[in-house]
Amino acid sequence: MRFFKIIAVIVVLLVGAYAASMYYFVDESKEFTIEKEVDYPIEKVFNQFNNLQNFTRWNNFFTSSKTITIDYYTPYEGKGSSISYNDPKSSDGGEMFIRYENPNKTLRYQLFEDEDENPTLIDVKFKAISAEKTKITWYVHTPKLSVLSRAQNFWTEDKFAENIDKSMLNLKNVLGNKVEKDNLLAAIKYDSLMVEKEEEKMILGVNVSTSNKKDALYKNIVMNYNKINNFVTMDLGKKNDEVGYPVLITDADNFKDKEVSYFFGIPLSKKIGITDNNFSFRSVSPTENYVIYFKGSYAARVKAIQQLIQKAKKDEMRYGDVYQTFIEPPAEGQDVNMKLSLSVYR
Repeated sequence: MRFFKIIAVIVVLLVGAYAASMYYFVDESKEFTIEKEVDYPIEKVFNQFNNLQNFTRWNNFFTSSKTITIDYYTPYEGKGSSISYNDPKSSDGGEMFIRYENPNKTLRYQLFEDEDENPTLIDVKFKAISAEKTKITWYVHTPKLSVLSRAQNFWTEDKFAENIDKSMLNLKNVLGNKVEKDNLLAAIKYDSLMVEKEEEKMILGVNVSTSNKKDALYKNIVMNYNKINNFVTMDLGKKNDEVGYPVLITDADNFKDKEVSYFFGIPLSKKIGITDNNFSFRSVSPTENYVIYFKGSYAARVKAIQQLIQKAKKDEMRYGDVYQTFIEPPAEGQDVNMKLSLSVYR
Protein backbone atom coordinates (compact mmCIF):
# COMPACT_ATOMS: atom_id res chain seq x y z
CA MET A 1 0.00 0.00 0.00
CA ARG A 2 2.78 2.37 0.93
CA PHE A 3 4.51 1.50 -2.37
CA PHE A 4 1.47 2.60 -4.37
CA LYS A 5 1.26 5.84 -2.40
CA ILE A 6 4.88 6.56 -3.23
CA ILE A 7 4.22 5.83 -6.91
CA ALA A 8 1.14 8.11 -6.84
CA VAL A 9 3.16 10.92 -5.26
CA ILE A 10 5.88 10.52 -7.90
CA VAL A 11 3.30 10.60 -10.71
CA VAL A 12 1.68 13.73 -9.27
CA LEU A 13 5.08 15.41 -8.95
CA LEU A 14 6.02 14.48 -12.55
CA VAL A 15 2.70 15.70 -13.93
CA GLY A 16 3.06 18.88 -11.90
CA ALA A 17 6.59 19.44 -13.13
CA TYR A 18 5.51 18.79 -16.72
CA ALA A 19 2.55 21.16 -16.40
CA ALA A 20 4.72 23.85 -14.83
CA SER A 21 7.35 23.56 -17.56
CA MET A 22 4.67 23.72 -20.25
CA TYR A 23 3.06 26.75 -18.58
CA TYR A 24 6.24 28.77 -18.15
CA PHE A 25 8.36 27.70 -21.13
CA VAL A 26 6.00 26.76 -23.96
CA ASP A 27 3.63 29.21 -25.65
CA GLU A 28 -0.05 28.30 -25.58
CA SER A 29 -0.25 28.91 -29.34
CA LYS A 30 2.33 29.11 -32.10
CA GLU A 31 2.96 31.55 -34.93
CA PHE A 32 5.32 30.95 -37.83
CA THR A 33 5.93 31.93 -41.46
CA ILE A 34 6.94 29.79 -44.43
CA GLU A 35 7.95 31.08 -47.88
CA LYS A 36 8.19 29.28 -51.21
CA GLU A 37 8.60 30.21 -54.88
CA VAL A 38 7.10 28.46 -57.90
CA ASP A 39 7.94 29.05 -61.56
CA TYR A 40 4.41 29.77 -62.74
CA PRO A 41 2.25 32.89 -63.26
CA ILE A 42 0.40 34.24 -60.22
CA GLU A 43 -3.09 33.83 -61.72
CA LYS A 44 -2.50 30.12 -62.34
CA VAL A 45 -1.00 29.60 -58.87
CA PHE A 46 -3.78 31.52 -57.07
CA ASN A 47 -6.48 29.43 -58.76
CA GLN A 48 -4.96 26.30 -57.22
CA PHE A 49 -5.46 27.81 -53.74
CA ASN A 50 -8.83 29.58 -53.93
CA ASN A 51 -10.59 26.62 -55.58
CA LEU A 52 -10.76 23.92 -52.90
CA GLN A 53 -11.40 21.19 -55.46
CA ASN A 54 -8.06 22.11 -57.05
CA PHE A 55 -6.45 22.55 -53.62
CA THR A 56 -7.19 19.03 -52.43
CA ARG A 57 -5.72 17.50 -55.61
CA TRP A 58 -2.17 18.56 -54.78
CA ASN A 59 -2.08 19.33 -51.04
CA ASN A 60 -0.15 16.49 -49.44
CA PHE A 61 -2.45 16.30 -46.41
CA PHE A 62 -5.24 15.08 -48.71
CA THR A 63 -3.28 13.27 -51.43
CA SER A 64 -1.20 11.17 -49.01
CA SER A 65 -4.26 9.23 -47.84
CA LYS A 66 -6.15 6.74 -50.01
CA THR A 67 -9.00 6.44 -47.51
CA ILE A 68 -9.84 10.11 -46.91
CA THR A 69 -13.26 11.32 -48.04
CA ILE A 70 -13.97 14.98 -48.82
CA ASP A 71 -17.27 16.84 -49.15
CA TYR A 72 -17.28 20.16 -51.04
CA TYR A 73 -19.80 22.92 -50.35
CA THR A 74 -20.88 25.80 -52.57
CA PRO A 75 -19.51 28.16 -53.58
CA TYR A 76 -16.64 25.92 -54.63
CA GLU A 77 -14.29 28.84 -55.18
CA GLY A 78 -13.32 31.96 -53.22
CA LYS A 79 -14.74 33.46 -50.02
CA GLY A 80 -17.38 31.29 -48.38
CA SER A 81 -16.26 28.02 -49.95
CA SER A 82 -15.62 25.12 -47.60
CA ILE A 83 -14.95 21.41 -47.25
CA SER A 84 -15.32 18.75 -44.60
CA TYR A 85 -13.08 15.69 -44.53
CA ASN A 86 -12.82 12.40 -42.72
CA ASP A 87 -10.22 9.65 -42.79
CA PRO A 88 -11.51 6.47 -41.11
CA LYS A 89 -8.06 4.87 -41.20
CA SER A 90 -6.31 7.58 -39.14
CA SER A 91 -9.41 9.01 -37.44
CA ASP A 92 -8.50 12.45 -38.80
CA GLY A 93 -11.41 14.72 -39.59
CA GLY A 94 -12.26 18.37 -39.74
CA GLU A 95 -13.51 21.34 -41.71
CA MET A 96 -11.79 24.04 -43.75
CA PHE A 97 -13.16 27.43 -44.83
CA ILE A 98 -11.99 30.32 -46.98
CA ARG A 99 -12.92 33.39 -44.91
CA TYR A 100 -11.29 36.13 -47.00
CA GLU A 101 -10.12 36.58 -50.56
CA ASN A 102 -8.28 39.37 -52.37
CA PRO A 103 -7.81 37.89 -55.89
CA ASN A 104 -4.21 37.06 -56.79
CA LYS A 105 -3.03 38.62 -53.51
CA THR A 106 -4.37 37.11 -50.28
CA LEU A 107 -6.43 34.24 -48.89
CA ARG A 108 -7.40 33.43 -45.31
CA TYR A 109 -8.17 29.84 -44.38
CA GLN A 110 -9.79 28.67 -41.17
CA LEU A 111 -9.06 25.04 -40.27
CA PHE A 112 -10.94 23.15 -37.58
CA GLU A 113 -9.20 19.84 -36.84
CA ASP A 114 -11.08 16.93 -35.29
CA GLU A 115 -13.54 18.34 -32.72
CA ASP A 116 -11.41 21.33 -31.75
CA GLU A 117 -13.57 24.45 -31.31
CA ASN A 118 -10.59 26.75 -31.87
CA PRO A 119 -9.36 26.98 -35.47
CA THR A 120 -5.90 27.25 -37.01
CA LEU A 121 -5.73 30.51 -38.96
CA ILE A 122 -3.68 30.47 -42.17
CA ASP A 123 -3.12 33.62 -44.21
CA VAL A 124 -1.53 32.99 -47.61
CA LYS A 125 -0.06 35.89 -49.59
CA PHE A 126 0.91 35.77 -53.25
CA LYS A 127 3.42 38.06 -54.95
CA ALA A 128 4.42 38.06 -58.61
CA ILE A 129 8.22 38.09 -58.77
CA SER A 130 8.06 38.03 -62.57
CA ALA A 131 5.57 37.10 -65.28
CA GLU A 132 6.46 33.43 -64.77
CA LYS A 133 7.38 33.24 -61.06
CA THR A 134 5.27 33.60 -57.90
CA LYS A 135 6.25 33.90 -54.24
CA ILE A 136 3.89 32.24 -51.76
CA THR A 137 4.00 33.11 -48.04
CA TRP A 138 2.08 31.26 -45.33
CA TYR A 139 1.38 33.01 -42.01
CA VAL A 140 0.17 30.36 -39.57
CA HIS A 141 -1.42 30.94 -36.15
CA THR A 142 -2.28 27.77 -34.25
CA PRO A 143 -5.10 27.61 -31.65
CA LYS A 144 -4.46 27.92 -27.92
CA LEU A 145 -3.70 24.60 -26.27
CA SER A 146 -4.26 23.50 -22.70
CA VAL A 147 -1.19 23.16 -20.51
CA LEU A 148 -1.13 19.37 -20.83
CA SER A 149 -1.43 19.50 -24.65
CA ARG A 150 1.22 22.15 -25.35
CA ALA A 151 3.94 19.64 -26.17
CA GLN A 152 2.34 19.48 -29.65
CA ASN A 153 3.80 22.92 -30.33
CA PHE A 154 7.29 21.43 -30.39
CA TRP A 155 6.61 19.70 -33.74
CA THR A 156 3.72 21.72 -35.24
CA GLU A 157 5.94 23.96 -37.39
CA ASP A 158 8.13 21.09 -38.64
CA LYS A 159 5.07 19.03 -39.52
CA PHE A 160 3.48 21.94 -41.37
CA ALA A 161 6.71 22.72 -43.25
CA GLU A 162 7.13 19.08 -44.29
CA ASN A 163 3.58 19.04 -45.64
CA ILE A 164 4.24 22.21 -47.66
CA ASP A 165 7.47 20.80 -49.12
CA LYS A 166 5.65 17.71 -50.37
CA SER A 167 2.66 19.76 -51.52
CA MET A 168 4.87 22.10 -53.57
CA LEU A 169 6.24 19.15 -55.53
CA ASN A 170 2.68 18.02 -56.27
CA LEU A 171 1.66 21.57 -57.22
CA LYS A 172 4.58 21.90 -59.64
CA ASN A 173 3.56 18.64 -61.31
CA VAL A 174 -0.07 19.78 -61.64
CA LEU A 175 0.84 23.24 -62.93
CA GLY A 176 3.53 21.81 -65.19
CA ASN A 177 1.00 19.74 -67.10
CA LYS A 178 -1.64 22.48 -67.06
CA VAL A 179 0.71 25.23 -68.28
CA GLU A 180 2.27 22.92 -70.87
CA LYS A 181 -1.19 22.24 -72.28
CA ASP A 182 -2.14 25.93 -72.27
CA ASN A 183 1.11 26.90 -74.00
CA LEU A 184 0.71 24.16 -76.58
CA LEU A 185 -2.81 25.26 -77.49
CA ALA A 186 -1.73 28.91 -77.75
CA ALA A 187 1.22 28.07 -80.02
CA ILE A 188 -0.56 25.92 -82.58
CA LYS A 189 0.03 26.80 -86.25
CA TYR A 190 -1.48 24.08 -88.38
CA ASP A 191 0.33 22.57 -91.38
CA SER A 192 3.54 24.56 -90.73
CA LEU A 193 6.74 22.59 -90.29
CA MET A 194 8.71 23.58 -87.17
CA VAL A 195 11.64 22.41 -85.08
CA GLU A 196 11.01 21.79 -81.37
CA LYS A 197 12.90 20.31 -78.45
CA GLU A 198 10.93 17.78 -76.44
CA GLU A 199 11.58 17.25 -72.74
CA GLU A 200 11.90 13.84 -71.12
CA LYS A 201 8.59 12.03 -70.58
CA MET A 202 7.39 9.06 -68.54
CA ILE A 203 4.45 7.48 -70.37
CA LEU A 204 2.09 4.82 -69.02
CA GLY A 205 0.48 2.78 -71.78
CA VAL A 206 0.15 -0.39 -73.83
CA ASN A 207 2.08 -2.10 -76.64
CA VAL A 208 -0.17 -2.99 -79.57
CA SER A 209 -0.03 -4.74 -82.94
CA THR A 210 -3.05 -4.39 -85.21
CA SER A 211 -4.27 -4.38 -88.80
CA ASN A 212 -3.67 -1.29 -90.96
CA LYS A 213 -6.66 -1.97 -93.25
CA LYS A 214 -9.06 0.93 -93.93
CA ASP A 215 -10.17 2.43 -90.59
CA ALA A 216 -9.24 -0.62 -88.49
CA LEU A 217 -6.12 1.09 -87.11
CA TYR A 218 -7.96 4.18 -85.90
CA LYS A 219 -10.74 2.11 -84.31
CA ASN A 220 -8.04 0.16 -82.47
CA ILE A 221 -6.42 3.42 -81.29
CA VAL A 222 -9.75 4.73 -79.97
CA MET A 223 -10.37 1.47 -78.12
CA ASN A 224 -6.92 1.52 -76.50
CA TYR A 225 -7.19 5.21 -75.59
CA ASN A 226 -10.42 4.49 -73.70
CA LYS A 227 -8.77 1.55 -71.98
CA ILE A 228 -5.72 3.59 -70.86
CA ASN A 229 -7.74 6.68 -69.92
CA ASN A 230 -10.09 4.62 -67.74
CA PHE A 231 -7.14 3.00 -65.98
CA VAL A 232 -5.38 6.32 -65.35
CA THR A 233 -8.48 8.25 -64.21
CA MET A 234 -10.48 5.52 -62.46
CA ASP A 235 -7.91 3.02 -61.12
CA LEU A 236 -5.09 5.50 -60.47
CA GLY A 237 -7.36 8.44 -59.63
CA LYS A 238 -5.48 10.96 -61.79
CA LYS A 239 -7.19 14.24 -62.72
CA ASN A 240 -7.04 15.94 -66.12
CA ASP A 241 -4.48 18.51 -64.99
CA GLU A 242 -2.19 15.81 -63.57
CA VAL A 243 -1.53 14.07 -66.89
CA GLY A 244 -0.25 15.01 -70.34
CA TYR A 245 -1.82 14.61 -73.76
CA PRO A 246 -2.11 10.98 -75.00
CA VAL A 247 0.84 9.98 -77.21
CA LEU A 248 1.15 7.23 -79.82
CA ILE A 249 4.71 6.17 -80.67
CA THR A 250 5.43 4.19 -83.82
CA ASP A 251 8.01 3.64 -86.53
CA ALA A 252 8.04 6.54 -89.00
CA ASP A 253 7.55 4.35 -92.09
CA ASN A 254 5.11 1.74 -90.85
CA PHE A 255 2.01 3.55 -92.17
CA LYS A 256 2.72 1.55 -95.37
CA ASP A 257 2.67 -1.83 -93.61
CA LYS A 258 -0.29 -4.23 -93.50
CA GLU A 259 0.16 -4.56 -89.74
CA VAL A 260 1.19 -1.72 -87.44
CA SER A 261 2.94 -1.98 -84.06
CA TYR A 262 2.73 0.98 -81.70
CA PHE A 263 2.98 2.09 -78.07
CA PHE A 264 0.11 4.28 -76.90
CA GLY A 265 -0.02 5.94 -73.53
CA ILE A 266 -0.61 8.94 -71.30
CA PRO A 267 2.32 10.89 -69.77
CA LEU A 268 2.48 11.00 -65.97
CA SER A 269 4.66 13.24 -63.81
CA LYS A 270 6.60 10.25 -62.45
CA LYS A 271 6.77 6.47 -62.55
CA ILE A 272 4.53 4.78 -60.00
CA GLY A 273 3.89 1.19 -59.00
CA ILE A 274 1.14 -0.60 -60.95
CA THR A 275 -0.15 -4.12 -60.52
CA ASP A 276 -1.94 -4.55 -63.86
CA ASN A 277 0.43 -6.32 -66.29
CA ASN A 278 -1.55 -5.03 -69.29
CA PHE A 279 0.13 -1.65 -68.80
CA SER A 280 3.78 -0.62 -68.77
CA PHE A 281 5.91 2.52 -68.62
CA ARG A 282 8.06 3.89 -71.41
CA SER A 283 10.67 6.53 -70.73
CA VAL A 284 11.22 8.99 -73.61
CA SER A 285 14.55 10.82 -73.57
CA PRO A 286 14.83 14.51 -74.56
CA THR A 287 14.79 14.80 -78.36
CA GLU A 288 14.94 17.32 -81.18
CA ASN A 289 11.89 16.96 -83.40
CA TYR A 290 10.53 18.13 -86.71
CA VAL A 291 6.91 19.00 -85.96
CA ILE A 292 3.64 19.58 -87.83
CA TYR A 293 0.28 20.29 -86.20
CA PHE A 294 -2.46 18.51 -88.13
CA LYS A 295 -6.26 18.52 -88.12
CA GLY A 296 -8.32 16.20 -90.33
CA SER A 297 -9.11 12.52 -90.84
CA TYR A 298 -6.67 10.11 -89.23
CA ALA A 299 -5.85 8.53 -92.61
CA ALA A 300 -4.85 11.94 -94.00
CA ARG A 301 -2.08 12.30 -91.42
CA VAL A 302 0.16 10.20 -93.71
CA LYS A 303 0.82 13.18 -95.97
CA ALA A 304 2.00 15.26 -92.98
CA ILE A 305 4.31 12.44 -91.80
CA GLN A 306 5.79 12.19 -95.31
CA GLN A 307 6.54 15.93 -95.16
CA LEU A 308 8.48 15.42 -91.96
CA ILE A 309 10.46 12.51 -93.43
CA GLN A 310 11.24 14.45 -96.63
CA LYS A 311 12.47 17.39 -94.54
CA ALA A 312 14.76 15.08 -92.53
CA LYS A 313 16.19 13.54 -95.71
CA LYS A 314 16.72 16.97 -97.28
CA ASP A 315 18.60 18.14 -94.19
CA GLU A 316 20.62 14.90 -94.20
CA MET A 317 19.27 14.00 -90.76
CA ARG A 318 18.66 10.49 -89.53
CA TYR A 319 15.26 9.96 -87.99
CA GLY A 320 13.62 7.68 -85.46
CA ASP A 321 10.05 7.27 -84.24
CA VAL A 322 7.01 9.38 -84.97
CA TYR A 323 5.17 10.73 -81.91
CA GLN A 324 1.46 11.36 -82.50
CA THR A 325 0.21 13.59 -79.69
CA PHE A 326 -3.59 13.84 -79.54
CA ILE A 327 -4.49 17.40 -78.52
CA GLU A 328 -8.11 16.26 -78.52
CA PRO A 329 -8.86 12.68 -77.40
CA PRO A 330 -9.35 10.27 -80.32
CA ALA A 331 -13.00 9.40 -80.88
CA GLU A 332 -14.56 7.11 -83.46
CA GLY A 333 -16.15 8.91 -86.40
CA GLN A 334 -14.39 12.22 -85.65
CA ASP A 335 -11.45 14.05 -87.18
CA VAL A 336 -8.23 14.19 -85.18
CA ASN A 337 -6.45 17.26 -83.79
CA MET A 338 -2.84 16.26 -83.26
CA LYS A 339 0.81 17.15 -83.15
CA LEU A 340 3.06 14.97 -85.30
CA SER A 341 6.70 14.88 -84.19
CA LEU A 342 9.58 13.10 -85.94
CA SER A 343 12.69 12.65 -83.77
CA VAL A 344 15.82 13.56 -85.73
CA TYR A 345 19.57 13.34 -85.12
CA ARG A 346 22.84 13.34 -87.06
